[in-house]
Amino acid sequence: MGDQEKVIKVGSRKSELALIQTRSIIRSLEEIYPSKKFEIVTMSTLGDQILDKPLPKIGEKSLFTKELEIALERSDVDFVVHSLKDLPTVLPDGMAIGAICKREDPRDAVIFNSKFKDKTLATLPENSVIGTSSLRRTAQLSRHFPHLKVENIRGNLNTRLRKLGTEDSQYAAIILALAGITRMGWQDRVGQVLDGEEMLYAVGQGALAVECRENDLATMSLLHPLHHQATTARVVAERSFLCTLGGGCSAPVAVESSVRGASLALTGAVWSLDGTETLRQSSECRLHSDPDSDEYEPARKCPYREPRLFVGVAQGLLSPKDLETAEKLGSDLAANLIHDGALQIMSAAKKEVVSSIN
Repeated sequence: MGDQEKVIKVGSRKSELALIQTRSIIRSLEEIYPSKKFEIVTMSTLGDQILDKPLPKIGEKSLFTKELEIALERSDVDFVVHSLKDLPTVLPDGMAIGAICKREDPRDAVIFNSKFKDKTLATLPENSVIGTSSLRRTAQLSRHFPHLKVENIRGNLNTRLRKLGTEDSQYAAIILALAGITRMGWQDRVGQVLDGEEMLYAVGQGALAVECRENDLATMSLLHPLHHQATTARVVAERSFLCTLGGGCSAPVAVESSVRGASLALTGAVWSLDGTETLRQSSECRLHSDPDSDEYEPARKCPYREPRLFVGVAQGLLSPKDLETAEKLGSDLAANLIHDGALQIMSAAKKEVVSSIN
């Protein structure tokens, strides 16, 4: 069978949102390569299977990616599509993020129970219950809205909305990523979008990542056109920040980033679980040119003997100097927070999570 006839197998989780995201990637590739054929291979991950525990209490890394990566390693699939926020900053050996697509709005959004449809988080009654399984969201809710109670809620988006909508629901509202809500076509359900003063977002939130084998140069080349320059610069900085801190789902860590012209800005923060302690800093750097510009041109020669990865992200057709600059922005910002005591706050949060399991 010739290369033009080969069916390219694409790994995906089984949830409706995951399939919507995977199909959007395939549609983009079909427009670029109309002669190529793609087939989706679905599978369940550990995070999909264990729904009766908060994510930090499961105690596993790669909760929503491991099974997909095993299939990739075995060459059962050629690449897999992830929500980037689900991908750890350290990938398994031999794996790489071959493309990061243009980011949707990365902020969090609130969907209210119909009984409170005219409310905001600030105006909800005392002790109203907010559903989320994220420690990042829990810490920030506790800090900015101390009159509210936070309870764990698990399941895919459909399941969580169903739990919110029942007549006897304990939840006054749930918090979800706006990008996922938008991709599901549920924008009309959003009652409030949270800005950076109320809720910083998760590293990589709102972006889709396509993971492939690092040595699969044909697939790497196939994915190059999907790489979005400005989004990639932002998330490389964010992932470098988290990687330097050593954080994960057991630590309330969050970010906010932007690209304006050739300026890349990053805000990062850590909290105690109850939100009473916080460290937050911002910094920015200059890229060699505006990555959003149609005239953006990467460096003609790679300064490295072999193309390298930037926090697991392949260079693609982007400037390695810009990605190196973005990576340094994130690591330097994390180093500043570490100097101010971030690791102690994160260690205490981790101990609190562990003790709540036992």
